[in-house]
Amino acid sequence: MTAGIRFGITRANGLDHHHASAGDPGRTLLLFLHGFPEAWFGWEEQLQRFGRDYFVLAPDLPGYNLSDKSKDLRGYRGGVIVRDLSALVEALGYRSLHLVGHDWGGALAYAWAMARPDQVRSLFILNAAHPYLFWRELTHNPAQASHSQYINILRQPAEVSGVARDNYAFLREFFHQDGAVPDWFDAVRQARYVTAWSQPGALDGALNYYRASPLYPATGEDAGAAKCALDPLTMQVTVPTTVLWGERDRFLLPGCIDGITQVVPEVRLIRHAQGSHWLAHEFPEVLEQHLREHLARVGARDGS
Repeated sequence: MTAGIRFGITRANGLDHHHASAGDPGRTLLLFLHGFPEAWFGWEEQLQRFGRDYFVLAPDLPGYNLSDKSKDLRGYRGGVIVRDLSALVEALGYRSLHLVGHDWGGALAYAWAMARPDQVRSLFILNAAHPYLFWRELTHNPAQASHSQYINILRQPAEVSGVARDNYAFLREFFHQDGAVPDWFDAVRQARYVTAWSQPGALDGALNYYRASPLYPATGEDAGAAKCALDPLTMQVTVPTTVLWGERDRFLLPGCIDGITQVVPEVRLIRHAQGSHWLAHEFPEVLEQHLREHLARVGARDGS
């Protein structure tokens, strides 16, 4: 599956960023950001599909797989990660890009667009909640808080949470749907994920995203996300945005996209009734179709 894909390491903002790429450097940059608990190869098929027309880059997020792992928990805060990734783009010689993000990668894409609308030309989001909407649902929707309880497991020390036991069974079950292993998550893919999670420091690197975030469900004496007070007026995403949402997501409930225009005015929302949280793996051709439509609309608007 790696035909036409190149690998490299780029030093930026004090970190070595491991990444996969396809297409010719100098073309319009299309950057794919994976979520938890994935790695660059979650986008492998899309790298090959879009490498014909764009310069496509899929990094291992800082802390994951073969990228550097900060020893300071503050290095996993969203704003810090965005600065790291922005520096990576600049180190590759680019001043602007289109962002595609899923799960944590989508949350970072939203944060990036808020922080650097001059750099981000557009967003394409797959099953990732805007930070304000996720905060709202965690604090006001008991069903979402219940479905997010896994976050409090992931915030614990790895040896306490047990996420590495039985060959990472807890993490492998993240990809299950309706209690079954999906066809796309075959033995070869599972082995690839286990190898990525087993890289020195990679498990803690991935878990540190949750440990560094203030957005988690309340537990006992800890009010969790309710300790924050987020204002949607200060969290506006002003770049053209498409959200492709798998409606069978068992982690993020539909409330996470209700009222999205409050914070993403220029959004085009596409619902996919059969897609789960892992829609990119289940329906790669659907992702390609809608992403190409998105890029064509943005290009027509920009005159490019």
